[in-house]
Amino acid sequence: MRLKSLILGAVCAAALPVLGMATPAFAQSLTAITGGRVLTGTSVIENGTVVIQNGRIVSVGTGPAPTGARVIDARGKVVAPGFVAVDSGLGGSEISSVTGSNDLRNGANTISASFDVSYGLDPWSFTLPVARLGGITRAIVVPSHAGGGGGGHAHDDSDFAGVGHGGFQSPGLFAGQAAVIHLGPNLEGGGTDILVRPRVAMVAPFGEAGAGIAGGARGAQFTQFKETLAEVRLYARNKAAYDRAALRDLSLSRADLEALIPVANGTMPLIVTVRRAADILQVLRLAREEGVRIILDGVEEGWLVADQIAAANVPVLLNPISNLPGNLETRAARMQNAAALDAVGVVIAIKGNDGAHRVRETRYNAGNAVSHGLPYDAAIEAITVNPARIFGMAGQFGELRAGAAADVVIWSGDPLEPLSDAETIFIGGAEQAPTSRQFLLRDRYASGGEGAMPPAYTR
Repeated sequence: MRLKSLILGAVCAAALPVLGMATPAFAQSLTAITGGRVLTGTSVIENGTVVIQNGRIVSVGTGPAPTGARVIDARGKVVAPGFVAVDSGLGGSEISSVTGSNDLRNGANTISASFDVSYGLDPWSFTLPVARLGGITRAIVVPSHAGGGGGGHAHDDSDFAGVGHGGFQSPGLFAGQAAVIHLGPNLEGGGTDILVRPRVAMVAPFGEAGAGIAGGARGAQFTQFKETLAEVRLYARNKAAYDRAALRDLSLSRADLEALIPVANGTMPLIVTVRRAADILQVLRLAREEGVRIILDGVEEGWLVADQIAAANVPVLLNPISNLPGNLETRAARMQNAAALDAVGVVIAIKGNDGAHRVRETRYNAGNAVSHGLPYDAAIEAITVNPARIFGMAGQFGELRAGAAADVVIWSGDPLEPLSDAETIFIGGAEQAPTSRQFLLRDRYASGGEGAMPPAYTR
């Protein structure tokens, strides 16, 4: 449903405690945001009222604030759902080049598809409050892999392709499993769990990066992929025989075989990083032949085959400002890619410029897509309701509607305008401090206040 103007619509966490949520008691209070231009994610309500309580949205409409509610006057401002970052590394990587702080990359040949990023999440990550200031309240955290993704930290495994120790694939065709997080841990109240749902999708690179993993040629990867799924299905039918060593040797560990069963039977989507138009068509063919659900990621040349992507009913994660022919996979990259895909009915989700440190720029990218032909309402959908739909969580977040999580941001102006600020941020109904470690350090040293200098320097 497109964003329509309804004049009368129906109804981080950083190391310092100040960066956490408000107290749990406050999160339960009745709050009404009144008078603003409300972008619900699928419609617009002028002079709207959003009521939240107990972490959920109670109502969205044009009526007065309920009796006894805390009232926030949003006249002249824009009220929007919290944005959802896709292909993200938030909470999983602090500094990509510092191995010990990067829990998005895994190199074990016996743990590939079974690698679960949710176990490495850090609610104290300095990246979370920075992303929040860009209106991000939820994120899909993805393992990093050859060809990019998972925080945007690409690496090349092509020199190590082949069968590794014990006969297992090394490196594996699969990077691991993605997770959904929220960006509002309550550190003061002891709530540190940012995980919303683990194992929402499997991840695998195709195209040039995938070919490198499989041995150097695209055809080799497709053959290996099909053989891998055949082994998974064989294992699923014969677990008892596997347990008593009465099944032929398989190229994956038991953990990886188990992790891939939902992919093989079509219940877990596979995020496929692919860029070239020809590769996109081959991946669509593979998904059709194997009966797997896929989400295309990257898709710089997607506009060339937009009709085929739409016909396959496959969603796309993309960066709309990726427009340079940096290699032979992106010769036809262009700024109109998002608009072209949307025009034929492809469900798109817009990414930031980096999976962890520049996620806040997601809204800038959406604005750039609008300037190159994407309708404004489609751009809002691409950073709110669409990510929730793509990852099986429609109606739970990314939208201002009764029953959804109270992820609400009050903007000083149009959220796709770079000069607008996120003035008030709620995540799960709890108001967030509008600051970050960077702001705290700036204020500490600019003002020369308490703690600005070590005691020895103040004597």
